[in-house]
Amino acid sequence: MRNVLGCCAVLLLGLSGCRASTNPNTPGQSPGETPTAVKAGTLEEVHAFHGPMPTGVTVSREGRVFVNYPRWGDPVRFTVAELRDGKEVPYPSAELHTDSPTGSPDKLLSVQSVVVDPRNRLWALDTGSLRLGPIAGQEWPKLVGFDLGTNQVLKVIRFPAEVVRKNTYLNDVRFDLRRGQDGLAFITDSGAGGLIVVDLASGRSWRKLDGHESVKADPGFVAPMEGQPLMIRPPGEQPQPFSVQSDGIAISADGSRLFYCPLSSRALYSVSVDALADEKLPDAEVLKTLQKEERRFASDGLESDAQGRVYLTDWEHNAIQVRDATGQYSTLVTDPRMWWPDTLALSTDGYLYVTANQLHRQAQFHGGTDQRQKPYHLFRVKVEATPVALTR
Repeated sequence: MRNVLGCCAVLLLGLSGCRASTNPNTPGQSPGETPTAVKAGTLEEVHAFHGPMPTGVTVSREGRVFVNYPRWGDPVRFTVAELRDGKEVPYPSAELHTDSPTGSPDKLLSVQSVVVDPRNRLWALDTGSLRLGPIAGQEWPKLVGFDLGTNQVLKVIRFPAEVVRKNTYLNDVRFDLRRGQDGLAFITDSGAGGLIVVDLASGRSWRKLDGHESVKADPGFVAPMEGQPLMIRPPGEQPQPFSVQSDGIAISADGSRLFYCPLSSRALYSVSVDALADEKLPDAEVLKTLQKEERRFASDGLESDAQGRVYLTDWEHNAIQVRDATGQYSTLVTDPRMWWPDTLALSTDGYLYVTANQLHRQAQFHGGTDQRQKPYHLFRVKVEATPVALTR
């Protein structure tokens, strides 16, 4: 594996071109270039998880930290939690969570992502899926908004069958609250492959770039992890490609571009937000705004800041990369503890949070043997940045 176990805990590298890199251990560095220093603090552990593996993390203006646990197979008592005094507390209450689709679809079933929007509202993206299977029913996938002042549900948005399919997996979400009456949300579908746009005021939603190669896994993608190619390995069967579609998502500082990437790919794409926001604009026209960048690493979660940077997890190298406003890449931080950096979240006090959950060690990748070693981790690193705040 092209890993970084021999590297120091924090690398302050330059803003050099990733695409020209020839050193696999420093995917953001091009030979012969003089780097401009990127200031970052030391990677700090915020919380250790001894129960189910987390995926998402988000932080409110007041510093409240929320995480989520999708129901992929681990015993999960509650799918969204707030971290309080070192404890994982069900949010907003244990009663709003369920582990079965036989109950009320107003409850949270399996949340893949939690995000605090620029108005300090918490949104939970419920996949409506158990064990990464088909959705449990059309009423289960939903986007749920919470008032963090009262901890009450503000809004529940569901999706029609033409937007959320049986094989849809709602993955992550970003917001531009300047558009429409209450803003737009943008969601990646990592199951069927595509982008979903939601009008938060009306609840109306539509798909864009449905099935385009930019939202699909790279068919030739192979990533070596801990000595072997990362593949689905059912017991007694031939290995199968690990193919996850559009996953990471981030919005530019000015709200003009939406960045996204398939998990099983080393490409980063961006597209015009104006084009996505126009429900009636054909995909052929949307594609005229598409831009593609090749990289030397694969990403899961993305995040952006108001200074024009995009942060990208680099799960092949236990690292976080950063793309500056000119499109140049550098390594922000790398650490041997950061096995499978999953989700990124930038807080108002300038900390970049990241979950590390050993996703690649799950039983499905190892012939039915779970190789994860608890605890999983939530880390943060101080960066000179502020969150994107696209709101009136």
